[in-house]
Amino acid sequence: MSEFEESIAGAMKCLTDFMAAFNAGDVEAWEATLNYPSVRIASGELVIIDKPGWHPRDMFEKGLGVDWARSGWERREVIHAGHDKVHFDTRFVRYRADGSVIGHYDSIYVVTLQDGHWGVKARSSFAP
Repeated sequence: MSEFEESIAGAMKCLTDFMAAFNAGDVEAWEATLNYPSVRIASGELVIIDKPGWHPRDMFEKGLGVDWARSGWERREVIHAGHDKVHFDTRFVRYRADGSVIGHYDSIYVVTLQDGHWGVKARSSFAP
């Protein structure tokens, strides 16, 4: 048993909720899985998300292309864990409606416990 199993469980649930809200296209629920400010590094850009409401309501339709239907975790492995922070080595997959794969994207997620809430604090991926 790991010393930080409770932290890992809380952070893992955050990632599960993150993906579920993302796939549902529920921007408010998805933003609730972040800890602010939250950082995203992808497509050659560093983006700092200061607070909820930053994302446009149509972000799922505009940013993922017409073929995207859903995404899923292929890998979520703990790299490091502490009482208030867990680092994950992840890979997510983007799928079309027919189940065919658009792409696999390696990434690093940092999930933190902030004011009693587990949320994504930083993520860096090779996704476009």
